[in-house]
Amino acid sequence: MAKGANQKLKLLYLAKIFSEETDESHGLMMSEIIDRLNSYDVNADRKTLYLDFEELRHFGLDILSWQSGKMTYYHLTSRNFELAEIKLLVDAVQSSKFITEKKSRELIKKLESLVSNYDARQLHRQVLTTGRVKTMNQSIYYNVDKIHSAINENKQIQFKYFQWNVDKKPEYRHGGAWYYVSPWHLKWDDENYYLIGYDSEAGIIKHYRVDKMEYISPTEQDREGEAFMKSFDAAAYTKSLFGMYGGTQERVTLEGANDMVGVIIDRFGKDVPVRKADDSHFRCSVDVTVSTQFLGWVASLGGGIRIISPESVVREMGELVQRLAGQYL
Repeated sequence: MAKGANQKLKLLYLAKIFSEETDESHGLMMSEIIDRLNSYDVNADRKTLYLDFEELRHFGLDILSWQSGKMTYYHLTSRNFELAEIKLLVDAVQSSKFITEKKSRELIKKLESLVSNYDARQLHRQVLTTGRVKTMNQSIYYNVDKIHSAINENKQIQFKYFQWNVDKKPEYRHGGAWYYVSPWHLKWDDENYYLIGYDSEAGIIKHYRVDKMEYISPTEQDREGEAFMKSFDAAAYTKSLFGMYGGTQERVTLEGANDMVGVIIDRFGKDVPVRKADDSHFRCSVDVTVSTQFLGWVASLGGGIRIISPESVVREMGELVQRLAGQYL
């Protein structure tokens, strides 16, 4: 038999075929395997393929066969990750606000390569059922890596920090001045990534949303604040803001001071409609599940944002405030 142009890659292509086109529920007949190899310009016959299967098994691929009538089907029965495990990883990627939509798709595509084409379709359908507010900072994936590197190398970092303005555009804080911080911890809390570091100039521990950090780079200065961090409790430092509580679905209109628009964008996403109420206030309408947790979130903003409508929700907010006042006054 004449050799194909890619004959030396035969075992590699064979492993690729088994990985992509077979699983516990799907197999290939010997004739189909030969056809697949031919498409890669690799020639094969039944006798040599039996030996190739043994080589792959010796390497660690769990290749088995089953009989259906007169036909024998060969398939890869086990992988490093089970489908259920990959689904969990896909869920984690898709639900993480700190990973952008673009990077989520890239990561999920890579996860799909760990299962067969048939199982990959299940992962694709699963992704389509989710719709989360994702971060808008495309560089966060690499920012996290830069911060980890600085921590490992014991170096301070510099970066610029922004907030959202009423026009829903990023606006650098401190007039665009550089921030200089000693990074000590990265914490994933309330679906966001936070850098916890020591501010040498202020002499205190501060935290920063990683998706709002830009132009991160290490400096030549070693980290400071080690004495502060020895007694630091990261879990106590950050707390969740919302719980998963039920309630009625309502379209609620909120009004807030212009400097609070970033709070709205952070919570509901950049697509939330924002309109001018007056020179110093904006209004927006959002679909929320009205619960004690939602009302508590509004109350936690200290009057910076208030509920305008519907009247039933305004009334619920008033009743909550009265109950709380009765407990403390």
